[in-house]
Amino acid sequence: MSRSVILYGLAAAILALPACTETDDGNRAGNAATGEATGEVSTTIASGIAQDSQFLAAAKSAGLDATLAGPGPYTVLAPSNAAFAKLPAGTLEGLQAPEKKGELTALLTYHILPGVVLAEDIGKAIDNAKGKAVLATMGGETVTATKEGDKIVLTDSTGAKATVVTADQKRSNGIVHEIDTVLSPPKSG
Repeated sequence: MSRSVILYGLAAAILALPACTETDDGNRAGNAATGEATGEVSTTIASGIAQDSQFLAAAKSAGLDATLAGPGPYTVLAPSNAAFAKLPAGTLEGLQAPEKKGELTALLTYHILPGVVLAEDIGKAIDNAKGKAVLATMGGETVTATKEGDKIVLTDSTGAKATVVTADQKRSNGIVHEIDTVLSPPKSG
């Protein structure tokens, strides 16, 4: 895929997202920490994710739990425990070793988008980009979003696909979308 196509898709997604963050009364939803963007919710992303979640355990190992408890706003594409169970045995445990912290952080930040990005926003970005939107992650990489029927499907750097199974879980500092597959960022160097 050429760089210009990726940049076009990313530009379309970026242009579509600000228009999608307006509240019903037309005001920009700029302060998710106070609940303006997500409704009156007092639970942060970090405290709202199930305490037995593999994603939360990994975030704690990487030191990202404090970030996910911070002001944000963030959109987290949180793989379910079943998604982590699909990984080869020992993969997550291996990444939680102190010497693998960089790799674990890269994996997790590949699952975080800046700002509040509702499923409707992703759908509009896909439509505006003629069926395929490229979304920027906090890790500096991209994920490609498409639709399969009514479902949003995210494709990672390896071509693996994750479906959003539970969308728009509102938190005081952003949004959580549960996905059914762990996404893989591009391999570095």
